[in-house]
Amino acid sequence: MSQQPPVRSTGTPPPRPDASMSLLNNVIDHALDDGYAEATARRAEEGGGLPRTIRAKLGLAAGLVLAAAVVTLGAAEARVSAPVVAKERQDLIDRIESETSTADKLAQDVERIRAEVGERQRKALEQHGGDQAELVALLSGATPVHGPGVKLVVDDAKGTDTGGGGPRESSGFSDTGRVRDRDMQRVVNGLWESGAEAVAINGQRLTALSAIRAAGDAILVDNKPLVPPYTVLAIGDGQRLSTAFQDSADGQYLHALQENFGIRTSISAEGDVRLPAAPSLIVRTAEPRGAGTANATGRATAETGKGTS
Repeated sequence: MSQQPPVRSTGTPPPRPDASMSLLNNVIDHALDDGYAEATARRAEEGGGLPRTIRAKLGLAAGLVLAAAVVTLGAAEARVSAPVVAKERQDLIDRIESETSTADKLAQDVERIRAEVGERQRKALEQHGGDQAELVALLSGATPVHGPGVKLVVDDAKGTDTGGGGPRESSGFSDTGRVRDRDMQRVVNGLWESGAEAVAINGQRLTALSAIRAAGDAILVDNKPLVPPYTVLAIGDGQRLSTAFQDSADGQYLHALQENFGIRTSISAEGDVRLPAAPSLIVRTAEPRGAGTANATGRATAETGKGTS
């Protein structure tokens, strides 16, 4: 049986599938530049880039020895100077601790002297206040007081992290539900106007020279920060003082804060309210008491509104 001869095609071979990617094939086939390949081959023929002459080898050895000597000397110097550096560091630490201790002691002395001066001022007001000694001591906050009065608690609104619209944002705060310094100023002034004889906020006694300010989001009373809730205690006829304050413009202002911004408030008449003495007193004027000078001094002070300091 005869076999069929193999069929030979005389046509053109089929195109390669990657014929359209000749540029990519060229990059893959010649990933390394020809110049780099020739340099690598030449370096391999010359001995891997190492010096071939004796002079070059000696130079390389001398360089290595010199580098090792420099490193060794640096390590030895560091080891020798380490104790000196450690001693200087410890001396500096001891000096800082000593100066800090001295500063703390001076601060304690200042507080002690300030307390002593305040106590002497209180005693002077009690002893030399004349027939109005008790009234002077009460108004100046020189002595602790107690009696009937009111208790007013003012606190931030719930969820004060979220801000809201309104004119209260004009002060720079984004939270309208937070009690501000101007709110506490109006509360205190309203209590004074309603007949309060003595006022304290969170145990901080207020006097005619007290200041209520803001530092960031904090409220300062005589430069001492307070945290909410703010408890205001006032000495006076409890029920009458409470009614007078709520009917006043400042009481209505506080009620508006409660209605519009959610600030929480509560007021109650108390049978016995205790207020501490003011932490410090400031004597603006002083006059020696002597025969024949009191009337003239008093008349001059009344006319000018000033005394001798």
